[in-house]
Amino acid sequence: MMKTETATGTVTGPMRKTEAAPAWARIIATFFGIGHLQPGPGSWASAVTVIVWLLLTPGIAPQWQPWAVLSLGAITTLAGIPAASRVARASGIQDPQFVVIDEVAGQLLAFIAVPVSWKSLLLGFILFRGFDIAKPPPIRNLERLPGGLGIMMDDLVAGLFALVFMHIAKHFGLLPN
Repeated sequence: MMKTETATGTVTGPMRKTEAAPAWARIIATFFGIGHLQPGPGSWASAVTVIVWLLLTPGIAPQWQPWAVLSLGAITTLAGIPAASRVARASGIQDPQFVVIDEVAGQLLAFIAVPVSWKSLLLGFILFRGFDIAKPPPIRNLERLPGGLGIMMDDLVAGLFALVFMHIAKHFGLLPN
């Protein structure tokens, strides 16, 4: 199957552009329009996710933060798959760069059971973006999954890779407990 990288995303094989995606799908898929920021809409979405998590955590007891970030990640994923599918189909691009809900979900996963500090937020951002951009195996292969599932899964696994490294850093005292 033909795969072409474009300035707006990845096109694989013949994908027909359809009628416009519903407003709810565009809002979710672009994370309230952040996906239209340039350059690097994925990095913008990850950065905003870090800031939102930082702002939310003072209102959440520390013992509930792992459950809160896991729940936010799950909700984001469950809403993101159909939204990303609809927007990708409407744009005619398999993985449009402006669809950034996948970065939001993956970034959230990097913070599960990691205490919030400037070091953990910065390291989580760097690790997640690094894995998301480099896409080491098997991350790149997950992009081949159909529709929104493929759009979301590579970022979720990048988030899991970042999470593992975050917990290694925590174990060795590089992050607070």
